[in-house]
Amino acid sequence: MSATVLSIRNLTIDLPKGGDRPHAVSNLSIDVNAGEIVCIVGESGSGKSITSFATMALLPKALKASGGEILFEGRDILKLSEAEHAKLRGARMGMIFQEPMTALNPCYTVGDQIEEVYEAHSSISRAERKAKTLALLEEVRLPDPPRIYSSFPHQLSGGQRQRIVIAMALAMNPSLLIADEPTTALDVTTQAQILAMFRELKDKRGAGIMLVTHDFDVVAEVADKVVVMQKGQVVEQGTADEVLNRPQHPYTRQLIDAVPRRASDRAAVSTDKPVVLAVENLEKTYHVAASFGRAGRVVQALKPASFELRQGETLGIVGESGSGKSTLVRAMLRLIEPSAGKILVNGRDIAAAPHGELRRLRRDIQIVFQDPYGSLNPRRTIGDQLVEGPVNFGVPRAQAMEKARELVRIVKLEEEALHRYPNQFSGGQRQRLCIARALMVEPKILVADEAVSALDVSVQKEVLRLLAEIRDRMGLSMLFITHDLRVAAQVSDNVIVMSKGDIVERGPIADVFHNPQHAYTRQLLDAMPGQGWEVPDLSALPPASY
Repeated sequence: MSATVLSIRNLTIDLPKGGDRPHAVSNLSIDVNAGEIVCIVGESGSGKSITSFATMALLPKALKASGGEILFEGRDILKLSEAEHAKLRGARMGMIFQEPMTALNPCYTVGDQIEEVYEAHSSISRAERKAKTLALLEEVRLPDPPRIYSSFPHQLSGGQRQRIVIAMALAMNPSLLIADEPTTALDVTTQAQILAMFRELKDKRGAGIMLVTHDFDVVAEVADKVVVMQKGQVVEQGTADEVLNRPQHPYTRQLIDAVPRRASDRAAVSTDKPVVLAVENLEKTYHVAASFGRAGRVVQALKPASFELRQGETLGIVGESGSGKSTLVRAMLRLIEPSAGKILVNGRDIAAAPHGELRRLRRDIQIVFQDPYGSLNPRRTIGDQLVEGPVNFGVPRAQAMEKARELVRIVKLEEEALHRYPNQFSGGQRQRLCIARALMVEPKILVADEAVSALDVSVQKEVLRLLAEIRDRMGLSMLFITHDLRVAAQVSDNVIVMSKGDIVERGPIADVFHNPQHAYTRQLLDAMPGQGWEVPDLSALPPASY
């Protein structure tokens, strides 16, 4: 039997007075063995991240552990001094954070940042530090290690930055790795590579890995054990097979039932429906000026793209980062100026419209962005932000406020939300408010740009259901940009697959996903995690035993 690397026993962490509950974590017990991946799942606020921060002795000062113990290699983390913690962090235990761009210092090369770990925890020479760093970069499968070594974080892709963070965590060969949502914002192909790396670390290095995630496909792909948390408590734990296929607790069943199915059950949109958006040969080319001895060059970010969107249709746009999805949408909305092509909305060409007319045309096409936290002004009430659009188009404020009350009810929130500020809402509630704001000017087309990628599965399910209800109720057409193929299968009638600025495949969602014609589409589908797992039919299982 493998040695236990981490043993958390009856851990309780108190919340400050006035919180929604007394404890962030209550009577928590978890074991992580060497050569084992333990996945902790649950919604935001369940205590997953607090558990990982407590293990690394990185709790905010406002939070205190009032009971229990965290035994790492036989020593209680809660009883060590800060100096002792510093010796363990980076040496015997490493942490991989969710957002590598904020985990890395933008002012230093990634080589210098990895070497800093060796400098802090060993006495090897500078030449040895560089040699070990280059070897690490190769181990985490980064191309051209010498170039990567000399690069700054902003010069690398998201997947490459995540590999750098993993390399830093691995530098001293720790016995425990903690990964906090390490693949949430990554494309399926990059995600597959990162997950394969975790399996290798477990098998080759024998590390114990605690993986915090809300993605059940990731759990199905790599987990040996699964711990389900709700409101700071463990409600269920067991092997991956037990928890994913025979969940016992009602909360676990609720989470799993919220995972989108891979198959689509949507009926095809009639081709008799009128075309509300026609994009014809839309292009975007960037001219990069010469600098620092590098020759100037031309980059075609979007090759000639053409498609139609019909009334009541949801068109999915899928592809990896850099595939051209966001460039296509931003050029279509003229958030960036297209280099060529037509954008016909109800027969009017947005691409050729002067800016004065463009403002009026944009009333017909609105967008919901990925980040609900950055989409709302923190200094203004929700009501003020919702009525701003209609008021700018000449609607009296009282009439606009009445419309805001109606839409807040439609997105399943109370009217008093209009008098509150964005920081008083959860992420899912903020996204609902962003949807309400987009609908205030009664658009014909709604663009959702990764609008559910950062949400928990249960909140994601609610927002997707809400979008479907609004689409059917208001006769909206939707463009849905996503890298989550499960979500695309659930919401789309037709789908466009993009790669390197080009549309490589298109068609009804069932045809494209079940019989892909292009090699890139097949590559995306094959890279989806959890290939051997499908959401179980919970109605066929015995009643919950808790």
